[in-house]
Amino acid sequence: MKNKLIPKTNFVCQSCGFENSKWLGKCPSCGGWNTFVEEIKRADLRPGKNKATRQSAPTLPQTLKEIEIRDDQRLMSGISEFDRVTGGGLVSGSLTLIGGDPGIGKSTLTLQLVDRLASSGQKVLYVSGEESPAQIKLRAQRLKVNSDNLLLLSETILENVLETVHKLKPDILVMDSIQTIYRTDLESAPGSVGQVRECGAELMRLAKTENLATILIGHVTKEGVIAGPRTLEHMVDTVLYLEGERHHVYRILRSVKNRFGSTNEIGVFEMQEAGMVEVANPSQVFLSERTREIPGSTVVCSLEGTRPLLVEIQALVSPASYGNPQRVPTGFNHRRLSMLLAVLERRAGLNLGMHDVFVNIAGGLKLDEPAIDLGIAAAVASAFKNKNADPDTAVVGEIGLGGEIRSVGQLDKRINEAQKLGFKRMIIPAHNTKDKYSAKIKLVEVRYLSDALQALIV
Repeated sequence: MKNKLIPKTNFVCQSCGFENSKWLGKCPSCGGWNTFVEEIKRADLRPGKNKATRQSAPTLPQTLKEIEIRDDQRLMSGISEFDRVTGGGLVSGSLTLIGGDPGIGKSTLTLQLVDRLASSGQKVLYVSGEESPAQIKLRAQRLKVNSDNLLLLSETILENVLETVHKLKPDILVMDSIQTIYRTDLESAPGSVGQVRECGAELMRLAKTENLATILIGHVTKEGVIAGPRTLEHMVDTVLYLEGERHHVYRILRSVKNRFGSTNEIGVFEMQEAGMVEVANPSQVFLSERTREIPGSTVVCSLEGTRPLLVEIQALVSPASYGNPQRVPTGFNHRRLSMLLAVLERRAGLNLGMHDVFVNIAGGLKLDEPAIDLGIAAAVASAFKNKNADPDTAVVGEIGLGGEIRSVGQLDKRINEAQKLGFKRMIIPAHNTKDKYSAKIKLVEVRYLSDALQALIV
């Protein structure tokens, strides 16, 4: 009588992929708490027995001179905002992960993207584990997607997907979503740590060996990170996040990892009935609903990659009525706000200790550039004094702990953007004036925070 093989049980850290035979409260590898999830793997399946784990022939090392780069390495989509974020389009043989909140527009943007690529002659296989082909067609009709090179497949078993890919040999593969695909040799449920990690690894091997541009759509957790192990983000070439408030029409496509381009670029889209529409001039859009004559409102010029953005900073300051004062930022770092409030107290003489402070970056944007410091501080000071900031003046500058205004990069682009949208003045750091800027608007040089507040608040 043959011995019955017992399934092997491991506990895997969701953050770093560390495996242990017992459950642990704290991961010894990454230090994460309560991150271990049970994973069961069938012991009767050995590597190489399943089609999804077959081994390819070993490759020989090459020198850099021997490696050839094809001219069609980049696949331009024709959607300029997407191409800007990815550094010039998708790369053949790359693995791109697109994440975002439910209903934010990940599938809509991806379907529009692959339709453009299919219309240019690329053969696209769109695999959905969440929708039937009929449901996808209904969405495609709304988006006016009808390319003959776009093939739809409703499938959740990875082995079947791989067999279809080897048979059809597409140029681009889309998996919607990675959390719904599973391997049959793993006992764990679809979307579990083990399934996501192993399916991602197999799709990466497929993309590299077949020179197949692959797009994975991923769900995010309540913390805003892509569900599954962090090893998934480590193995892919590009990680894109589609951000925005569900109640706003604007969406921001942001790159957080890109092996083929910058991670500082963003793309701006507007969600309409016909799908995602590119926003050519986001600064004008973000300032379109601005109220000019109100305390606590300033305009600051931020730089996202190579793109200057003029955005409105709104602040509200009121006496704290319920114990400890609140400091509530929306769209930027909480600790940065605490530091700026301390500088305003010590260097500008504003007694904010017993006041609630609320600061919002209008339009649902998330900014982390230090150059917006002066705009935030000026908005808070304007709200505290209940005096308007000059509506025709834009500001830019990083604030140091001594209250000094530090220089910022690429000031010429920021000045041109403010000039293009009709601003008459711009408050800039005095240390930037060693460079010559040709501008039709008046440039006000300031060295300290107190000088900037005096020049801006009327």
